[in-house]
Amino acid sequence: MRQKKANAEIQSSKLLPRPPVVVVLGHVDHGKTTLLDKIRKTNVAAKEAGEITQLIGAYEIIYTPPQTNTNKNADKQLDTSVNQHNNQRESAPAGSKRITFIDTPGHEAFNKMREHGARVADLAILVVAADEGLKPQTKESIEILNKTQTPFIVAINKIDKPTANINKVINDLTEQGVLLEKYGGQIPWQTVSAKTGEGINELLELILLVAEMENLTYSPDSQANGIIIESKLDPKRGISASVILKNGILRQGELIATESAFGKIKILENFLGQKVDSLSPSAPALILGFETMPKVGEEFFAGKINLAEIQIIKEKGREKPEVKPTILETNQSKNYINLILKADTIGSLEALKNVLSSISLKDNQLNFLEEEVGDITDNDIKLAQATNAIIIGFRTKTQKSAEKLAKIYSVKIISSEIIYELGKILEETLALTLPKAPEILGKLEVLAVFNQKTKKQIIGGKVLSGALKKNVQTKIMRNEKEIGFGKIINLQLQKKDATEVESGNECGLLFESDTKINVGDILIYEA
Repeated sequence: MRQKKANAEIQSSKLLPRPPVVVVLGHVDHGKTTLLDKIRKTNVAAKEAGEITQLIGAYEIIYTPPQTNTNKNADKQLDTSVNQHNNQRESAPAGSKRITFIDTPGHEAFNKMREHGARVADLAILVVAADEGLKPQTKESIEILNKTQTPFIVAINKIDKPTANINKVINDLTEQGVLLEKYGGQIPWQTVSAKTGEGINELLELILLVAEMENLTYSPDSQANGIIIESKLDPKRGISASVILKNGILRQGELIATESAFGKIKILENFLGQKVDSLSPSAPALILGFETMPKVGEEFFAGKINLAEIQIIKEKGREKPEVKPTILETNQSKNYINLILKADTIGSLEALKNVLSSISLKDNQLNFLEEEVGDITDNDIKLAQATNAIIIGFRTKTQKSAEKLAKIYSVKIISSEIIYELGKILEETLALTLPKAPEILGKLEVLAVFNQKTKKQIIGGKVLSGALKKNVQTKIMRNEKEIGFGKIINLQLQKKDATEVESGNECGLLFESDTKINVGDILIYEA
């Protein structure tokens, strides 16, 4: 939403330094979340389905630089990072620094979520596994960082592996235009082991050094604003939004609005789930109180909100959605398969549609009938039953009453905690339920028509593929459209009766059909 320029005009004397917001990018299973685990002394990766991060998570640490950078000091220094948090963010050891990290999914389906994360961040860590080098999502992450012009540091991870090859990683990065310091470029880098902790302190100090060069500041007197990094519908608490605050002070009880949503901050929580009265940049926060669900990547403003602008948002919310097909259609050989998508968050919903859109269905086409955040409900079952749709649920529950209704109506529900499994399951389901395209056993092009006085027509043609047989039914195709059927009464090859004529041969046919055959028509014999 548009704000008055006065809100952004801040006197330099009121500017205060703010902690950096750091996004962690890279290929799946290259150790992004494990690296954060070591920094935060937690174990998020083990809790993730399939041990792959599937949501954007934002975490804040307090880092106290050690007197001497040794591996022995690493765990001791990092242990303090989690225990220092409480409702008053200002209480921290002398000389300590705060850093906010955003972890992003590595699977290819989460492209948009990675891009959202990069746009929120002040700088990025590009994680590359030393034993594998650059992979598809590594290259994609580099493209995103270049596109968003985000400063970044390269962390070459898994240096503890016997197959680690740091020089190969450096060469691969150079080929992608990422020139590291001491290797012809100015991109900072650090070798690390998320497993042993080697290089972690050096990486954190490098982050703080780069952040200092970026001169990150905020004004406590400015209107609070930041970015929505995720939103979801909690059955018990309602709509919640994960945000990163970039300026001003965020306070419980204030009005809040984005381009598409508005509300009042009824509950404000820090990233540990603790209720707080206020937060300062660059704090991750969870907000409850939106009346409608904000979109991922939107900028929010809190405090004094123009009521006229809120009215515009309300009017947008009342706009009727686009009318979509509500029946399973069949158009010649193409099947339109209706899907109802349900996911736990807006970002997950976007990724789910992306992964399903990429599956190969040959003669079938997916129609996304409805896409919503939240549990699978009775209404979803009723819509699926009326439209012959399949319900796809990602990281969401099916209500008990909906389960019973699905059994009564024989509605298919596919659900999983791992996103890439859903595409595979859908493909397998459709392979069993959809009618298979008939196999073409023979195809003939009509080259001449000799007699059409009765239904029994004498024609000549060439077999293009397979073989044609006597006494079989064929389809008649004209300009790639089916116009009728007929039966081969007799076949002649080189003026002799034949029971079968194979590909590449010309033949004569006595063909019986109500449809008059033209030169150029195609006769197709199917299984």
